[in-house]
Amino acid sequence: MTALVLSSVVSAVVGGSVGRLGRRLLAWLRRGVAAPAGWCEFGAALVGVAVAVRTAGGLPWWWVPVPLAFGWWAILLAVCDWRSRRLPDALTLPAYPVVAFALAVALEHPPTTGTAASSLAGAVLFAGSYALVRWWSPHGLGAGDVKLAGVVGAVVGAVAVPAVLVVMASAAILTVVASARTAGPVAHGPAILVPAWLCTLLGPATQLTPW
Repeated sequence: MTALVLSSVVSAVVGGSVGRLGRRLLAWLRRGVAAPAGWCEFGAALVGVAVAVRTAGGLPWWWVPVPLAFGWWAILLAVCDWRSRRLPDALTLPAYPVVAFALAVALEHPPTTGTAASSLAGAVLFAGSYALVRWWSPHGLGAGDVKLAGVVGAVVGAVAVPAVLVVMASAAILTVVASARTAGPVAHGPAILVPAWLCTLLGPATQLTPW
């Protein structure tokens, strides 16, 4: 218990520091976003603590960087979308090679559920579905949502392809609920990123059906 408390405190402190760097990064972007002080810091600290607790509960060490990195990236995108209603290419596009490399390294270890094939299938399923929605109703989804979907699909697909369907359904439900409570445009990015990150937190230690 003492070790868990200590690791959680350290994770919160490190997460807060990394979150501060993320907030500065958002302001530095070409079309910068002024994130309120504390948003990125608190979110990143929460991610760090959650991963520390989950690791103590059996999350494989080789998977730990995935929910940590994905969580930090998701916080930046969620804050950006919430504040400016856009998902900048500067954050979405570079994520493709980074995710491909990270998953290639992670999947070198014997995973209990995800495979490289399921990761690719998840990316195609998520991005393809969103591309069709965008083609059918250009005002229904932004181009940034489609670009985001490919990365999210690859990461969640590495856990299990059915998890991609769960994230897509959750994102749709959360967006509908938010739309019913908000008069103006609704940011769809956070609705994708929150359930997706929860899937990475459960990770390959969960007994989801493999692809």
